[in-house]
Amino acid sequence: MKPVHDTSHFAPIPNIPACPPGIAGWYSIVPMRTLLIYSLVAASVATAAEVRLSNDFSGGGYTSVYTLATGIAYTDAVLTECSIARGRQNEPSVAMNPRNPLVLVGSSNDYCGTYAGSPAGTFVPAGPIWLGYYRSENGGTSFVSSLVPGYPGDTSSYAQLATIRTASSGDPVVTWDNHGRLFMGSESSEDPSGSKKGWGDEWVASFDNPLGESGDTINDGKRFRGSVIVARGSSAPVTGKFNDKTSIQADRTGGACDGYVYFAWSRFTGAGTSNIYFTRSTDHGQTFSSPALLTSNVGNVQDPEITVTGNGHVYVSFDQGATNSGQSSGVGLAKSVNCGKTFAKPVFVTSYIDAGAVDVATPSPVPAPSAPDDPPSADDEASGSSARDCGDFDSACQSGYTFFRRDSSTRSAADQKDTLHEFVYLTFDAAKPGTQVETGTTYGSISSGKGAQSAVYFIRYDGAAGTATTPQLIDNQNQGHQFFSAISADDGVLHALWWDSRNDTAYSPKRPIGNDASGNVTAALDVYATTSSNGGSTWTTPVRVTAASTNPNFEQFSDRTVPFAGDYLWVTSVGQSAFGAWTDWRNTVSGTDQRESTGSAEGADVKQCRTFSSGTWTSDQCPHEGGIDQDIYGSVTP
Repeated sequence: MKPVHDTSHFAPIPNIPACPPGIAGWYSIVPMRTLLIYSLVAASVATAAEVRLSNDFSGGGYTSVYTLATGIAYTDAVLTECSIARGRQNEPSVAMNPRNPLVLVGSSNDYCGTYAGSPAGTFVPAGPIWLGYYRSENGGTSFVSSLVPGYPGDTSSYAQLATIRTASSGDPVVTWDNHGRLFMGSESSEDPSGSKKGWGDEWVASFDNPLGESGDTINDGKRFRGSVIVARGSSAPVTGKFNDKTSIQADRTGGACDGYVYFAWSRFTGAGTSNIYFTRSTDHGQTFSSPALLTSNVGNVQDPEITVTGNGHVYVSFDQGATNSGQSSGVGLAKSVNCGKTFAKPVFVTSYIDAGAVDVATPSPVPAPSAPDDPPSADDEASGSSARDCGDFDSACQSGYTFFRRDSSTRSAADQKDTLHEFVYLTFDAAKPGTQVETGTTYGSISSGKGAQSAVYFIRYDGAAGTATTPQLIDNQNQGHQFFSAISADDGVLHALWWDSRNDTAYSPKRPIGNDASGNVTAALDVYATTSSNGGSTWTTPVRVTAASTNPNFEQFSDRTVPFAGDYLWVTSVGQSAFGAWTDWRNTVSGTDQRESTGSAEGADVKQCRTFSSGTWTSDQCPHEGGIDQDIYGSVTP
């Protein structure tokens, strides 16, 4: 295994002069070709349609990144499986190329390879969960699907450039610099040897234009340059040190640190503590600095978000939870004035009422032993303990509801072209004051038995003055939960989107999203989006991006017993052109879980095929038939 800072596997990258610093408005002087590209992307908003990023179905298919970049045919068992899998994808990220907005690259936790290499006539969950690489060269009208190189089973010429150690990866994040380079960050989950360990490594993959910065921008971010570990976990069971919750950003200001790449994450330990760590690369992702602790004065923190203001200052926002020592739930922010070399102590920006989902776990064993449909999990809830998601059998809860995991989270953005201000724009979802209710069950969104409506809030933080605006609702609605917001800022325009359940016919602040009083589930979620051209002082009337509501409560995980929707959505923009991505269940096929003796009619079970033999249930033997078809969709947004 090569050390973290080894660079022998990277080809030399030429020195590239920075854009002229200190020249106000330099970014608006662009070639006619670039102006044409901007016009084409802007025009596409009027004809925007939803598009699938994860094309893991017959007639779609996955193409190796190696083939995309070189034109040389290559495939393997994982890519072959991904081309027909109808598998699961969640936690999307997507980034628009600042040099050419027609080029977008997205990612997700991609489970399409889970059943790769299964013996003929049976399905065994032995394949990897990996980072998708979804590429569009037409402004998001269509995407070619692939995987970031280096996954188990990758034998392409690119595989040897991925100096990482993991059998699966997740929490993908994506960013571009201003010179045709793309960077994708991730956390590592499983031990390649198969032991029940959480590696908890963090790593970054780098891509560039095969012809360099002077090459046609349509090929930006296409050639894989390598992946490097930027932080190592404890290589111990999950009670050790585990790095998670990733964030990545590149400096595109044209200033002294133009091209620097910044990466942050949450470090969790067996002692139940968590902190935010940060590293940077000054050589385009070839090497990264030693991890630096940013939150020595706070604890119980996660969900870092990196932003860079127009003067090159670096900010890292994060969520902090309430503690017994008096710490409040809310938003924290750390600042660096020397391009991420050092940070001041974090400041507390605002408090909020944390809103998520909680219940009392009442697990029961699967009737008769069952072969696994998924890799083993180390985080099963004990009887009577707090549960963040609920479903069947060992995922059952006292309330009888079925619901996915969600928590309040903060997202942030900064306009790197704005040289007149040092603004950081933040959105977060939280309980809406005045909407608190007693639920009458063990379920709650604030605590067991206590619910509330959740809503998306906006804050503008002035880093120069150290002040923040009062949190304001972006879209004040009387019905529905709003959560998993995302925000992007570029060239004086803000774009925001979120998940919204205003169209949920069973909506109540007393119940989980998509659940009626009897625990039946239905399609409940849509994506809404809005924009602001005055720094968030006002927002346009939100637009429903999704054509139809989707059902997030299908039990597709932990051996088809519990739903999982991921932890975030995404929006990316260049000026007025924006594109959003979300997790979607429109292609999921519902069904019956044969292990339930009385059947199930709540609408959460998915199609699965099992037989009972010699006192044991088989694993699901029809995973290609749509029961676990969870996808990433996207669209041009306001």
